[in-house]
Parts: sequence; C-alpha cells; structure tokens
Amino acid sequence: MRVIPVLDLKGGGVVRAVGGRREEYRPIATPLAPSNAPQDVAAGLLRLHPFSTLYVADLDAILGRGDNSGVVKALREKFPQVEFWLDAGATAQKTAPWTQVIGSESLAGDEPPPDLSGAESAVLSLDFKGEDFLGPLALLDRPSLWPRRVIVMTLARVGSGSGPDFSRLGAIKARAGAREVFAAGGVRDARDVSALAQRRIAGALVASALHDGAISSADLTQWR
Repeated sequence: MRVIPVLDLKGGGVVRAVGGRREEYRPIATPLAPSNAPQDVAAGLLRLHPFSTLYVADLDAILGRGDNSGVVKALREKFPQVEFWLDAGATAQKTAPWTQVIGSESLAGDEPPPDLSGAESAVLSLDFKGEDFLGPLALLDRPSLWPRRVIVMTLARVGSGSGPDFSRLGAIKARAGAREVFAAGGVRDARDVSALAQRRIAGALVASALHDGAISSADLTQWR
C-alpha cells in the first residue's frame, strides 16, 4: 500500500482542500511546516516519512488561470529523490520531467478520448463529481484506453473526511484488470488506508489525514 501525499497549489502556495470546492481553498496551516510555502510543506511531509512520491495538483493550471510550473520545478530541484506526479490539466507528452497525471476533467467531453494504454509514464485520473463522471464517457467505458496506473478521484470527498468511495473504487478495480488503482478523496485515518489495502487498492492520495495527525509516522512505516 502506497500513501502518496498531496500538495494542492494555488497562487504559488499550498492550500487545504474543502470538499472539492476549489473556490473555498485557503492557505494551509499545518504543524508539519512553518508556512504554506510548497518547499516548507514538502519538507515537513518528508520529515514525517521518506515518501518516494508526492502528488501535485496545479489548481491554477487546471482552472485555466495561469500555472505554478516554476514552483514545481523548484520542488524537483530541492527534492531530487522524490518522484512527482503532476496534474496540471495537460494532455500526455512523450517526455516530461515528472510523471504526468491526465485528469479526465481536463479532457473535452465531446471529443474522442485519448488512447493512453501506451503511455507508460502517465497516470490517468478518472474524475467524479457526485455521481457524474467528468470527461469523455467513452474513456470511462473503455478500460483498454487506460494506462497501467489509474486514480479514482472523488472530488466531493477531497478534504471532507467522509471516507473513501469504496463502492466506486470496487467497480473501477473490477474493470481495471492488472492495472494499479489508487484512491483519492475522503481518506480519514489509518483504518481507511488498511481497508483500502484489504480491497487490493494499490495506494491512496492523502493530505488532511497527514496534516491532522490521523495517519502517523508509525502507520506509514508499517505500510512501507
């Protein structure tokens, strides 16, 4: 079971998610770092545990309001031992200095979905808002187009503390074949992570539970 911390970037700083309502995201206050500066927060997370991967959501880029590319580059230079998964609302590129996350919400719903099955370095995020799938329905219906790693992102549960969407995760995993499935949204504590592991979910994207201490260093060491 991989726990992957999330850094939500907005206006150059790390913000705290609130139920996927991005307009309400505010600068994060965390005991792990003295400020919401991305390098401070990343360093605090890495002091908690030597994570091999950090997930970065560039909310400004996703919303079409600029980007935080300079911030992400600085993070890579500061922490070269870490693999960064970056969701910046982009489509797959042949080469990139980080692992690209292709969010379905950033794909035009009225266009043919991309074939990501050969994109070895990419991660597909299947994004949901409530019961609605955000993106081309044909992409959701055709697992043959998916890469080897898939995130199930339940936006309304992000930062909500309402628990993972086990039902949806189970449905996607049943269709995913040998692909790795990662949970995103709603993870409250170590018990949720253990429950995901029991369901053979490959990993979980987590933020609030780490900053609030609901998942401890001892928990992380055990799963590692």
